[in-house]
Amino acid sequence: MNFLYDTHAHLDDSMFDSDRSEVIQKIKNSNVGLLNNIASDIASSKVSIALAEKYDFIYASVGVHPSCTHSMQNSDIETLRELSRHPKVIAIGEIGLDYHYDDTHPTVQKEWFRAQLDLAKELDMPVIIHDRESKGECIEILREKNIKKCVFHCFSGSAETAKELIKMGFCISFTGVVTFKNARRAVEAVREIPLDRIFIETDCPYMAPEPFRGTRNDSSLVFRVAEKIAEIKGLQTDEVVRKTRENAVKFFGITI
Repeated sequence: MNFLYDTHAHLDDSMFDSDRSEVIQKIKNSNVGLLNNIASDIASSKVSIALAEKYDFIYASVGVHPSCTHSMQNSDIETLRELSRHPKVIAIGEIGLDYHYDDTHPTVQKEWFRAQLDLAKELDMPVIIHDRESKGECIEILREKNIKKCVFHCFSGSAETAKELIKMGFCISFTGVVTFKNARRAVEAVREIPLDRIFIETDCPYMAPEPFRGTRNDSSLVFRVAEKIAEIKGLQTDEVVRKTRENAVKFFGITI
């Protein structure tokens, strides 16, 4: 069966507290056969693992989002190391740099970004990158640490940046942003990079695709991302669904 793989979701988000079980059942009924629940701090790392234990098609990441690193301490790296040993943990993330808000000083973000990259290298695990307005510093640190296996999630950068990431051996994941009318850069990036480096994701409950923009997103809408990528590249949607799933299964080391 040609099922979908939502590589980046946040089903632990409080927006799902009132109906999480029903949403997950809807997702299962929507041809989503694999889903990564992505952590943003220590607490969500633990909840992501709990979801992965409860639902066979859900996998988990562990890690601390750059905007949450202001409260990190050295013991958190050991906690992440222990959590990463769970058989359904498939990556360290989402980690990176985010200079859009002033909630966490860039120096603090970079310190814990490097520490978590070191952990990923130690454990030989892939990395899920959050990079927002870092002025190229995120890519510089990945080069500095000689990271080989990472995916830039929720990509909305330029085609030139996308091609640079591809040259570094990285993968790129697209959300419902590619369906937005003003998403010129993301569309150009999809057009320019090879399909075998592309993942699809929802980043739910955020980034709902058109015509649902502005509403609560969930993984049942990841098909809209595949559909748009197929349109941009002049391919059949089934081919994009199959290839993006194969790309992510290989990247995250999942046996199906």
